[in-house]
Order: sequence, then structure tokens, then C-alpha cells
Amino acid sequence: MSRAARCVHLNTHRLKEELIGELKPSRPARLYGSAGCETWSACFSPDGSRFAWSLGHGTVRVLPWPLPCDHHAEDSANSEERVLQCDHTVWGMAFGPQMANRARAAERCGAAEGLLLATGLNNGVIKVWLISTGQILLNLTGHQSVVRDLAFAPNGSLTLVSASRDKTLRVWDLAKKGTPSHVLTGPNNWVFKCSISPDSSMIASVCNLDSKAYLWSIRSYTFIRNLKYDHERTMITCDFSMDGALLAIGSFHAATGWWLDLWDPYTAEQLTRVEDCDICVYRTDNLLAALSFSPVTLQLAFKDYRALQIWDVEQDKLVLEVDHNRVSGLCCAFHPQGSAIATGCRDGHVKFWRVPRLVPSLQHLCRTVLRYSVSTFQVRALPLPKKTLEFLTYRNISKKKILRCSEHYSL
Repeated sequence: MSRAARCVHLNTHRLKEELIGELKPSRPARLYGSAGCETWSACFSPDGSRFAWSLGHGTVRVLPWPLPCDHHAEDSANSEERVLQCDHTVWGMAFGPQMANRARAAERCGAAEGLLLATGLNNGVIKVWLISTGQILLNLTGHQSVVRDLAFAPNGSLTLVSASRDKTLRVWDLAKKGTPSHVLTGPNNWVFKCSISPDSSMIASVCNLDSKAYLWSIRSYTFIRNLKYDHERTMITCDFSMDGALLAIGSFHAATGWWLDLWDPYTAEQLTRVEDCDICVYRTDNLLAALSFSPVTLQLAFKDYRALQIWDVEQDKLVLEVDHNRVSGLCCAFHPQGSAIATGCRDGHVKFWRVPRLVPSLQHLCRTVLRYSVSTFQVRALPLPKKTLEFLTYRNISKKKILRCSEHYSL
């Protein structure tokens, strides 16, 4: 991205907010911000029929989706609900097996007999649960510190990737019980987040106090390349787009705020940026906590401590903006159909918001199909007009910086 990129203010008029549900913890925090009650992770099952909620205090609830209108957190009488007692703080969760094709996911996982939920714990253990019975299937040991994030490969296999504060990633094959994990080392800082490309070829990971992201081959367990920043910053989160052609990375610096950047993972080129410009509060009071690409459109949700926003990358506009009234958000997760998004908060609450339905262009659908299996280098070798190649490689994305204004976040 050009260093002389023009800075403009995005038209952030108040957009319609549609809250469609909320889960409240049965054990509210005695004091706001007190440890143990946080919803560090929330996720939907691959077919969208279940929702897993880490409600703090080492407890996870797996609920049917959509939620019954009269559901309460303390009511566990529903036969489809599972309460998983993990005995330690749950930081990361992931349903598996995952399928990139949603129709195949529904066919394979809809009955949930083989649906698994992996939970990463504060003591470095990963517990894998069989949802149909609510029983522990596996205890995975090896990490020496907090398991911060988990992800199943989206190819229908039982390949699980874990990111830990012990400065490593591990790749587990759950189909081969007792097989040692493959350990990926290199970063000299806590690994905060991992994401697997839709074709299950690459793992992206980011670390705190590290001004670069790491890309690994999930097939050969080898390092591929770094995505490097020019200035020191703390890396927080990352996620691949639905075709794997874009990688979103969230980072911050205590003195200057946060950034959300889109990269080409094949060429290590930075394409565009969303930047915080809230100068009226202390920077450490508003950090980018989570981001997630929609599984069905080119929409990117990003959650800082004050608000949830959804950016339609193709149309270059915000389609949802939700203030959280100082309740710090920690995670966000799209429903597999892209129709709703869940946000988890520091006080243990989860809120569900309706996502505006936008019809993607036919051009974008064709690009998504092609880019799912064709790299940037292969696209550039095609005998196509320059504008077509720019579109297929996402070089047509606006190079401008998109700035958020503090006037939208009253204290």
C-alpha cells in the first residue's frame, strides 16, 4: 500500500442496529473486569445448528440454534443443550470437523453424532468433547502454557491447529489417537491467534510484541514467509477471506491506536487498511480485540472494546455499526450462513446481531471460485487484460485509509 495513501473519512452515519438475542451468565461478575467471567471464545457449529459459549468460570454451554425465545442461561433442561465443565478458564474453542463447502458440512455434521468441540484451557490442555453425549473424547497435552486459540482444517479432516502462549503452534491429527503433534516453532512471543486457509494449505498466526505475521504450510509443517510491518506493534488477530486470497490482520500500538490491514498472503503485499483515529480517549482503553471474515460474502467484522463494525470490502462501506456502551468485546463469530454474528464480552455476556444481507456481484462470485484454488502468481500468469487481473488479485481494492471518528463513541 502506498505510503502516500490519501486519508479520508468513511461515511459512518448511524446504521440500523438489530439485536436478535442475548445470553446472560448465571454467575455475574462481582466487579466489572474481574478475572474468570470473560467470554473469551464463541463459535457456531459447521452446519449452524449449534452455538458454543464460553461463559467464564471454566464452563462451556453448547446450545441449539436458533435459541428458543424463552431461553435463559441458568435453564439447562433442553435435551439438546450440553454443559461442559472444563475446570479451567477456556480461552479458545473450535467445532470440527469443518467443511469449506457449507452444503457438505450440513450433510456430514447436521445430525451431530460426530460433531466435536475442542476447548483450549488455561493450563495448556486441550479437551475434545463429543457433543452428542457431552463426554470428553480426548485430552491433548503438550503445550506448556495457555492455549489461546484453536482451528480445525476446513477440509473435513480431524486436523486441529492450536496456538499457545508457550510460543508454539501445534498440529494434531485427531483421527490417529496417540500420534504426537507437529510443533511449529519460530516466534519468540506468545502466539495469540491462528487461522487456516479455506483450501487447508496454509496456517497464519500472529504473536504479541511481534511486528510480523507468520505463514506456515499445514501439509509439510514448514515455515513459508512473514508479513512484516515497518513499525513496532502488537499483533492481536487474523483471518482468511472465504477464498483464501486475502488475510486480515489486526494490530495495535499503545501510543497510536489500532490498525486492520488486508494482505495478499501469497505475495506478502499490504493492500489496504482500516485505522482507528479516536484521539479523545486513552489508546489502551480501546484496542482491536477480534475480527472475522463472513463465510459467504466479502464482509469483514471487526470488534474493538467499544463497538462492532462490519465492513463490506467489495462495496467499501460499513453495513453495520453497534456500540457496546463500554462493555468490552473480546470475540466475534459469524453464523455459517452469514445471517448473524455473535459477540462475546468481558463480563460474560453474548449478544447476537442480524447481519444485513447484501447480494454479491456475479463478478465477485466468479473471482471467489477461481481464487479458492489458484494463487496470485498463477493468476498473474494468465493472458488476461490488466483490469481483469487487478480484479482477480484484489488490486482494485481502494488504497485509501478508512478512518473512524471519535464522535461516534461518546463516554
